[in-house]
Amino acid sequence: MTWRASVLTLFPEMFPGPLAHSLAGRALAAGIWTLDPVNIRDFAHDRHRTVDDTPFGGGPGMVMRPDVIDAALATVVDDRPTVYLTPRGRRFTQADAQRYAAASGLVLLCGRYEGIDERVIDARAPEEISLGDYVLSGGELAAMVVLDAAIRLLPGVMGAADSATEESFSQHLLEYPHYTRPAEWQGRRVPEVLLSGHHGAVAAWRRAEAERITRARRPDLWDAYRAATPASPLASATAANAHVASPAGAP
Repeated sequence: MTWRASVLTLFPEMFPGPLAHSLAGRALAAGIWTLDPVNIRDFAHDRHRTVDDTPFGGGPGMVMRPDVIDAALATVVDDRPTVYLTPRGRRFTQADAQRYAAASGLVLLCGRYEGIDERVIDARAPEEISLGDYVLSGGELAAMVVLDAAIRLLPGVMGAADSATEESFSQHLLEYPHYTRPAEWQGRRVPEVLLSGHHGAVAAWRRAEAERITRARRPDLWDAYRAATPASPLASATAANAHVASPAGAP
């Protein structure tokens, strides 16, 4: 079944944009997913195609009209999750990307100006999603990020089946360090365990490094990992010595 993405926006020409390239682009060309940019202005009721108005109660900026937004949503809303990209939403996570990839697709609403009339949110109850604690000019770039994160998890998109399960955030851990040829570069050697051919030792080293990096850089993820994951005897046995296997200057 083809995974379907509908994006409601004032700037449909922005899509597919970066999604036409790399993994997402190849998957789009192969028909693994489809993209339907919907121009919100097509649902305006006047000859000027007005989509916004001044806020009741005064204040700066403009607000997107509820009648226009709802009319646009009515043409695409189905059993797919509906997501409104907004700075006040909860933070987007890898778990969200996995959930969206498991659905039949996504409906993404891109706000502009001061946002959309609250009555649409009350009536339609979309998921309100934010990329982080900052403000963009509109939801389009955020929509592209959400789509890319979900599309790469669709069956047949990534070449290596294990890639999605080992990368950062998939198990409440940041990803372990990666190395390739040459084995020595500018006086820095690849950790010997990775050259040993001992798959069990490599797996233990990688888990220990992922734990070390997560604990140092993202205490919030570390707490979630410790709460959700029983202690790994294999990783714990090597965690104390993980710094020995790391090259000089590693974080």
